[in-house]
Amino acid sequence: MVYVVADMKNVPVPVSRIRSVSAQLIASMAPNLLLLDLGMAISFATIVIPDLLNAKTGLSFTDTQASWFGSLSFLTQPLGAVISGPIVDYVGRKKATFLVNLPHVMAWIIMYFAWNVPVLFIGNALLGIGTGIMEAPINSYVSEISEPSVRGALCTVTQLFLSIGVFAMYFLGSVVTWRVAAIVCISIPFTSMLLVLIGAVPDTPVWLLSRGREKDALKSLCFLRGWTTADNVKEEFDELVVYSKNLDGCVICWKKGQAESECNHSKMNRIRRFFVEFNIVMLCKETLRPLCLSMLYFTFYVMSGLTPIKPNMVNVCSAMGMADDSKNIVVMVGVITLLASITVIGVIKSLGKRKLGITAMLGTAISCTGLSVYAHTQLDDKVFSYDSTTFPEEKSMVPLIFFYILTVCTGFNVSWIILGEVFPFRSRASAQGWGAAWNYVVTFIGTKTLINLETHFRLTGAFATYAAFAYVGTIYLYFFMPETEGISLQQIETYYKGKLRIFADDWFINLFKKKK
Repeated sequence: MVYVVADMKNVPVPVSRIRSVSAQLIASMAPNLLLLDLGMAISFATIVIPDLLNAKTGLSFTDTQASWFGSLSFLTQPLGAVISGPIVDYVGRKKATFLVNLPHVMAWIIMYFAWNVPVLFIGNALLGIGTGIMEAPINSYVSEISEPSVRGALCTVTQLFLSIGVFAMYFLGSVVTWRVAAIVCISIPFTSMLLVLIGAVPDTPVWLLSRGREKDALKSLCFLRGWTTADNVKEEFDELVVYSKNLDGCVICWKKGQAESECNHSKMNRIRRFFVEFNIVMLCKETLRPLCLSMLYFTFYVMSGLTPIKPNMVNVCSAMGMADDSKNIVVMVGVITLLASITVIGVIKSLGKRKLGITAMLGTAISCTGLSVYAHTQLDDKVFSYDSTTFPEEKSMVPLIFFYILTVCTGFNVSWIILGEVFPFRSRASAQGWGAAWNYVVTFIGTKTLINLETHFRLTGAFATYAAFAYVGTIYLYFFMPETEGISLQQIETYYKGKLRIFADDWFINLFKKKK
């Protein structure tokens, strides 16, 4: 329980849990709006492609142009994600939250005024760069301001805004033109920037301590724990001070166990020192092991079905013969994703991230298997999602049910939450940037190769490929995904300092251990 000292009687007055959590929730609103904007950006191609694919008047995409437009932003996102970490480390989480909105402001304006296909491609590429730059501020900020007991829920709320953004874009696509949708979207980054300007977003205490600003760090922590006083956060602040002191000074001396008074590494050649420090911070097992987890998790999650088909979702739903109008299905996908994210907020504390992640991955595997089998047994060989003349006339509820189950399971994904938790402070922002960059590389590959998979193996082979990734991903997560719910960031860091370990510890794996 957090207490506030009364001014007159000097008697501790309890601060409600609601007040403490509310302070953290308010502080995370600007990053939440970043994800709202991000969700709209990554879904924009979904409402553009159906209108422009082989359009008879105005702007028009060929099959190849549509395939490239749907995946282009994912190709440019890694560039933004890679530079995101250094920006956050240099200017701080608060200023970065303001600055990273600027690329999207320009991108939405370009999209609204786009007069030809190349300009559309430029706008989409800029959306991708802006999306990548947003990653480190979002993941670093929310994880660092949160108490361990509510961090999972707050990170999930942040992901909820991503789902809201996806739904909002799909809904806009059903009621207005894509140009109007673009100009509506510009209000989101402006609102996020306004929240930073009015002081609703304090910098994280741990980053302020890393810059030697103890008074500002204490003030920030008081704000984040319910606008309380210094006496009531003393214990947590002292722990942060001890942790930050371990991060101060020369990284090379810290690694070698030398005293700071003996340090003469400032005389070292700058280029050589950079590579030595890079090796210590980025290539240590505390960074590489969780980075491997994040990158593989993203690979299996992205390639497990829903993400690769999103830009061409309207046509894929029609090609599968789903028993509803394709645009209605796309809106329902947004609704289901939103509801799944809300559900995760309610169950993540009791179930934990490990069970959610493994169960969701297995669910996507089964769903993609069902869609592959249906396509093999019910669809004609000529069906091609980029050619509306081949779409089946008969409709069925079977693929629609499998598709909605796939959407639910994809909504239960916790890969982005894991990315925000598993890295040590020294490498957190940069490693999160690299992890996010890898996610977008895989997303680009997945979305760009949909047309190739369909060309050679039809929709049957495409969904079979996605199912295979999901089954392998389920096995990998079972053995190597730790449970981080309710665990402090410092404790998570210690997971990866020792010997390489597996995290499977239940009746199933223990049954085999007993036999051995």
